[in-house]
Amino acid sequence: MHELQLLIFTVIALALLFDFINGFHDTANAIATAVSTRAIHPSYAIMMAAVLNFLGAMYSTGVAKTIGADIVSSAKMVDEHVLIAALAGSIIWNILTWWFAVPSSSSHALVGGIIGAVMVSVGEQGLNFWGIGKIVISLIGSPILAICTGCIVMLLLFRIFGGFSPSAVNHKFKKMQILSAAMMAFSHGSNDAQKSMGIITLALVAGGYIGAFEVPTYVKVLCATAMALGTAMGGRRIIKTIGGKIFKLEPISGFAADLNSSIVIFGATLLHLPVSTTHVVSGSIMGVGTAKRLNAVRWGVAQQMVMAWVLTIPCTALMGAGIYKLVCLFM
Repeated sequence: MHELQLLIFTVIALALLFDFINGFHDTANAIATAVSTRAIHPSYAIMMAAVLNFLGAMYSTGVAKTIGADIVSSAKMVDEHVLIAALAGSIIWNILTWWFAVPSSSSHALVGGIIGAVMVSVGEQGLNFWGIGKIVISLIGSPILAICTGCIVMLLLFRIFGGFSPSAVNHKFKKMQILSAAMMAFSHGSNDAQKSMGIITLALVAGGYIGAFEVPTYVKVLCATAMALGTAMGGRRIIKTIGGKIFKLEPISGFAADLNSSIVIFGATLLHLPVSTTHVVSGSIMGVGTAKRLNAVRWGVAQQMVMAWVLTIPCTALMGAGIYKLVCLFM
């Protein structure tokens, strides 16, 4: 009994650490555009994002249920060793990509870690391939959608404000960017924090601590707090890549990117679908840049990011599988 309690505690601690790292790794998603155009000071932007991440994380638990119930075929086939390995693998990947300033996906990392650990522990019968397919489609499709809708939003803004002087338009949209960054921070919290909620709830169900997959209120508060604290630590490395290396943003284009990203992400939250906020924001910026002109986007940087997107799930699956074997040896 004491060993089970220790394992459950380890899962919870790692899930909260994952949320914390996700917060400072993905801070750039909410505020990079506003910071890069100097619409708001980085310190104020980070604190605003932290508060709204927390509020967004308390919004619902639909995405948590998708992560916790749709990847594995049954909670009974997943033990705490699997969840520890999956979380450890995704945490290591997040730290590595943060260190090298690569905007990779925490969502992809977590899904890959779970798949790898489950495959080694119980085999493919432990995976819910229909649910995984749905999650993968949402993860891949959301940035593609963000590119298309980002281009449309920017073209509409060009059509509406094309007759005004650039200086007047950018002055007005600097203020509007604060609102769009706030919307982005809330939507980020509403989707990303729920992934750890799903893992913790899955561990509680597997351990027999709760009877059904319903996220307890204290789990919501813990995960929301962990993400908000991580966000407050900032993510200045990733901010530079997101905010300036893909496309040189102006206040109007930054507003368009944030508005588009927040709509895509919050729409996914309402549909209970996990998405990569990093990918959605990057896709929105690419779409906005394409609306100006195709060669305005630095496609070399974008290509490097896409490679990181493609590699994340297989790499973290291997890491989750390897760490599972180590965990079984020592725990």
